[in-house]
Amino acid sequence: MTDTVVQSEIEQVEQDVVDFKMVTFSLGGKDYGIDIMRVKEIAKFIEFTYVPNTAHYVRGVYNLRGDIISVVDLRAFFNIPAEKTEEGRPDNGLILRFESNLLGVIVDSIDKVVGISSKRVQPPHPIFGDINIKYISGVADYDGNLYIILDVDRIFRRDDESGKGPDTMARRRVERAEVTASDVPVTQREQTDGSDGIEGSVEETALTFIADGVQTFSDFYLTSINHRWFTGRVKEWLNRRLEQGKEYQLQEKADADAFLSPFLSRFTGTLWRDQYAEQFGRNLPATESTMYNVWNPGCGSGQESYSIAAILKRRFPNRQIKIWAGDKDLLPISSAPNLVFHEAEIPDGWEDFMVKGKNGLTFHSEIKEMILFEFSDILSVSALPKMDIIVARDILSFQRKEDQERIIERFDEVLKPGGILVVGDNEEISDSKTWKPVEAHPVKMYIHR
Repeated sequence: MTDTVVQSEIEQVEQDVVDFKMVTFSLGGKDYGIDIMRVKEIAKFIEFTYVPNTAHYVRGVYNLRGDIISVVDLRAFFNIPAEKTEEGRPDNGLILRFESNLLGVIVDSIDKVVGISSKRVQPPHPIFGDINIKYISGVADYDGNLYIILDVDRIFRRDDESGKGPDTMARRRVERAEVTASDVPVTQREQTDGSDGIEGSVEETALTFIADGVQTFSDFYLTSINHRWFTGRVKEWLNRRLEQGKEYQLQEKADADAFLSPFLSRFTGTLWRDQYAEQFGRNLPATESTMYNVWNPGCGSGQESYSIAAILKRRFPNRQIKIWAGDKDLLPISSAPNLVFHEAEIPDGWEDFMVKGKNGLTFHSEIKEMILFEFSDILSVSALPKMDIIVARDILSFQRKEDQERIIERFDEVLKPGGILVVGDNEEISDSKTWKPVEAHPVKMYIHR
């Protein structure tokens, strides 16, 4: 391999490192972005309080959950033509933060959170004539769109030492609105009126915003499969963060993981037990065949596969059972055949399936031989025989929408008529012609028609 090729590959890896995130939006038909660290939250502005003797781009003041903030129309600030919002309809906007100060800005529409490598951000160019180049920190191409990244610190803070530049003058006019606001009665509707504690329009916008966040940070894709859970979770998340005085915006992977933590199915990463294992075993399809086939994609380090094997062995002691267990994470799947358990991890009544060694308990050879652990991706799995059961918990939601459809089609091809598909506790399949839900709470099961 030549030095040129190696250098090219190194540069490509560097380009792929996501170390800069921005909130994207549109102004006058063009795409813009603001560093996510400057964005406190998205907002729907309605019923401003007008403040006299302020600049034309200052729309007024707004009551943000008790804090009086000024709101600037970015379109007016940059002299970009904009259609007037219909009476009674809210304006789309962002709440920006500057140290201890907050400022609202109005835009045409909010798009999403975009994560890129900072190396992809290029210097601004005078070709972007709509906005003075001094207000642009850079431009970046992402997914076929060119984003103009605004330098909001330069726009709204005192960066001009003379105190006479447009940056400083603009900020002073905004501050004048904030001071004057103390003498103006605030009559607009707050964002938190309503029985839920969250205004519907804000909640709807936040859903899109948070969906972009979990997709960016955790590869979780909002579709009909998880929409019911997701909408409920957004409402719960907003209320809780509001009570804690925290931002609901997802700014890093830890935030996305916290938001998604209730999504994972019961006994993820542990052996199944209690009502969950009982309901699974009770609803297994009966078959006259001596062979019982199971596909368990996304099996992780194997606890789920061992649980399935033990339940099947108890339910069908005289059947020949084969479980195809795969995962694309090499480290867990490679350790799965030799997994060791502590006594506290073993469900009651499973002792007959275990043997004790120096380091702990393991399943005996008869159970282990039922399971074929292999490194594989659900999207490119090799040929499989017809299956009696497919257990794919929490797998679909972490696939792109088009891949979800491909995987469900694959399930349809592989599963026998009358076979059982098990998905995540918070996932659901809407195709009633192919999949009939089974009342087996808490296990989410579907019969293949």
